[in-house]
Amino acid sequence: MHAKHRGHEAMHAEMVLILIATLVVAQLLLVQWKQRHPRSYNMVTLFQMWVVPLYFTVKLHWWRFLVIWSLFSAITAFVTFRATRKPLVQTTPRLVYKWFLLIYKISYATGIVGYMAVMFTLFGLNLLFKIKPEDAMDFGISLLFYGLYYGVLERDFAEMCADYMASTIGFYSKSGMPTKHLSDSVCAVCGQQIFVDVSEEGIIENTYRLSCNHVFHEFCIRGWCIVGKKQTCPYCKEKVDLKRMFSNPWERPHVMYGQLLDWLRYLVAWQPVIIGLVQGINYILGLE
Repeated sequence: MHAKHRGHEAMHAEMVLILIATLVVAQLLLVQWKQRHPRSYNMVTLFQMWVVPLYFTVKLHWWRFLVIWSLFSAITAFVTFRATRKPLVQTTPRLVYKWFLLIYKISYATGIVGYMAVMFTLFGLNLLFKIKPEDAMDFGISLLFYGLYYGVLERDFAEMCADYMASTIGFYSKSGMPTKHLSDSVCAVCGQQIFVDVSEEGIIENTYRLSCNHVFHEFCIRGWCIVGKKQTCPYCKEKVDLKRMFSNPWERPHVMYGQLLDWLRYLVAWQPVIIGLVQGINYILGLE
């Protein structure tokens, strides 16, 4: 290999420059696309997130991933179908948030276990259990990938479902005023009655009041903010103070984990496309 590439330093430098230039231009274009046309950007990104790993799965015969992917896709397709129906069934919002919150928690726990397995392997603790380093590292990386990948997917699907449901209920619209007046005893996320006062302790869940004085089921507003990636009031669009909402320090990692998933989306959805574009440019220019 060294003999084959000896004397090609100028060519290699040119390939590196092409890679850097393509990454910079692609990042600028993606940012502009996201700012100007966020809806189409999110839909294309979600489609790529969903399809690109499937291509490598079939090509590399990763049947375990394919089975989990198929199961996740089937249930998520059913939940998404329910969320986009008009008129919206009263139980649908709770069903949607429960499903995506469940996947969020599973992906969070799976990612943590995978990360711990990788760190234990790096420190040699796997030898205490007589586990080979390569097996322990493969196990950790696999769990880390599963957790992060499905964490990103569920947040994107949840955001799309949240927009459809909230606009159907009528208390929220992406642009313009709400089509319904919000009563003090109704949750704007699910459209159901609120029976527990803000000052009372609920048996199943509490009632939460935002800084704009609008009240919601605690489960609904947490799903709206964490799972649905919304940081504004579903009714008046006032900024939600996440630090105030998640005052418990044990809950704040969920917010940081959500931000990590948003960053990871770029790597999974667009990085393969950019790398493929770079390889195409190198092929056209005759660079190896």
